[in-house]
Amino acid sequence: MFSGTFTPKLDDKGRLFLPAKFREAMGDGLVITRGQERSIDMRTKADFDVFAEKFQNASQTDARLRGYGRMLFALASEQVPDKQGRISITPELRQYAALEKECVVIGIYNRIEIWEPGAWAEYTAAQEQAFSDVSEEIFPGF
Repeated sequence: MFSGTFTPKLDDKGRLFLPAKFREAMGDGLVITRGQERSIDMRTKADFDVFAEKFQNASQTDARLRGYGRMLFALASEQVPDKQGRISITPELRQYAALEKECVVIGIYNRIEIWEPGAWAEYTAAQEQAFSDVSEEIFPGF
């Protein structure tokens, strides 16, 4: 399970040091691609393969599914972290997420997201009330 918030920096070559607590799970390979709300989505290779199989088995006659697949798979990049735990974020993904130097890396159960810090701050501020409201609906009495 991935959890926590970290603030690593991109180096001049567009590489990111994975937080130490994520490195072991990602050591056998990972896939990074376009995420939602202009974030970057990162999953273990095994988890991405399960996701891709579900996609493959879905109805390709649905135009929404085809469009989603194009957006998701077109920028997908398979990687293995180097010995220092770095991964490369492609120029296309850096542009998509507006990443320059500073990053916010968050663990979300079975995946990791990478955000531009200002976008992450805006997102969390906008979602605070919804987070409070949904918790009562999804987990009554929790």
